[in-house]
Amino acid sequence: MTEKKYQYHQIAGHPTELNFNGQGIAVVEVKGKKICITSVGEEWFGFAYKCPHASGIMAEGYIDAVGNVVCPVHRYKFSLKNGRNTSGEGYYLKIYPVEMRGEALFVGLPDGGLFGWI
Repeated sequence: MTEKKYQYHQIAGHPTELNFNGQGIAVVEVKGKKICITSVGEEWFGFAYKCPHASGIMAEGYIDAVGNVVCPVHRYKFSLKNGRNTSGEGYYLKIYPVEMRGEALFVGLPDGGLFGWI
């Protein structure tokens, strides 16, 4: 199995440029795709804008005490590290790698895919 390759896009010159909501989640748009961004401790995470179960807006959810993102609709929980559904329903939330380079934040989108689709 080959390792997934990503194309990184700068989303902010500094994290303070992002508009974080009261739950500490910001929404950015990269190549027409909305992505949620958050941090837990010193680590940054990117994840899908919509829940894979019922399309709840994940930015309206919250990050729980153990670092899962919780959907606002049915309270399904997903790991920020791998997208795995930790509350047991069997879904996977799409996740995106986020890197801090100097003071700037970058998010990785999959490079290529079927016919170049992301």
